[in-house]
Amino acid sequence: MKNVGYLLFVLLFGCGSDSSTEQARLFSTQAALGEALYFDKALSANRTQSCATCHSPEHAFIDPRLNASGKVSAVSQGDDGFSFGDRNSPTAAYARFNPEFKLSQHARINSQQPDYKGFIGGQFFDGRASSLKTQAAGPPLNPVEMGMADKFSVVQRIMDNEDYLLAFKSLFGDSIFDNTEAAYDAMADSIASFEKTDEFSPFDSKYDRSLRGEYQYDPLSKASRGKALFFSQQFTNCATCHQLHSNGHKQETFTSYEYHNIGIPKNLMARALNGKAEDFTDEGLLENEEVTQLTERGKFKVPTLRNIAVTGPYMHNGVFNELKTVIHFYDHFLSGSIHSLNPETGTAWREAEVNDTVNFTELEDGNHLDEADVEAMLCFLRTLTDARYEHLIVENGINCGE
Repeated sequence: MKNVGYLLFVLLFGCGSDSSTEQARLFSTQAALGEALYFDKALSANRTQSCATCHSPEHAFIDPRLNASGKVSAVSQGDDGFSFGDRNSPTAAYARFNPEFKLSQHARINSQQPDYKGFIGGQFFDGRASSLKTQAAGPPLNPVEMGMADKFSVVQRIMDNEDYLLAFKSLFGDSIFDNTEAAYDAMADSIASFEKTDEFSPFDSKYDRSLRGEYQYDPLSKASRGKALFFSQQFTNCATCHQLHSNGHKQETFTSYEYHNIGIPKNLMARALNGKAEDFTDEGLLENEEVTQLTERGKFKVPTLRNIAVTGPYMHNGVFNELKTVIHFYDHFLSGSIHSLNPETGTAWREAEVNDTVNFTELEDGNHLDEADVEAMLCFLRTLTDARYEHLIVENGINCGE
């Protein structure tokens, strides 16, 4: 009977000693295959870098590597060991909710400003990838990222792995490797499928738990006061760009996916790393080949505020190290603001990289904050941190009393 039972097990599930069959079974879905590809350094030229290198699941899907000063680097180093990008690696968390890149007119949910007309959505800070699948196809071929020569080279690396061979054929058909474009497309599609799983967007922060009745903000706490400030157009303009749904929506992503120039200065330290001249200008949305209007120059996509307390450095170029600095920066545009100096440098805020399209209308809307207000805002923003990353929050002198 024992032998019959074993034989039945083998017939149903395959021989346990055949590692390829066992592994192929683990890749029975595109998402499972995509997870393996997401972590696979073999898809970079020198086999040193994977998607997870710049979007680490243990660090809220950002690049956690440190610079020479011991801080998280503003820009990421490539697989070649010496190239650096010019923009900060954005979190991949909640990216599946980005709408496809398009021109749009939509009503703002909580704003004193009129409805928005302009581009929205897409992946990357300039929306140049319309979908997660398109985005996933980019880094392996980017010379300052994973550095592979071409799609054929990437597909060859995939074919070198017997487990991938079996899984690709099972999921996409026996002839999938007859066409390089199709095989590369299947790779990108699989990674995108993994990025659409709940691991990337669990909606389990204190804010989310409060909506489900599993957590309650102390009405006298700093976080509760910060929440009131955040959502009240009478006091701040945060919700104009960082609220997509009506209050209490269970899948609020804290971004409108709009594009704005908010006056961010150049990150000269990043330019020193990547070798771009100080007079180089990042054109922002104008770098997207679908955009030709000069009025879009210097605009960048509004990022999600989810996990914002643990995903520094901040802004599209990582120019600010601390979240408190970001709030001071926004506040300095408001009449009566006491935040005329960058707290990280002790000097006046530097001029915008692109001056002519700065969105002063939104930036100058709202009331200025005192330090107690800033602290309250920080405490609320910390409650947007996914449960698995709450241990990464560093107090930095801010005691939220929770």
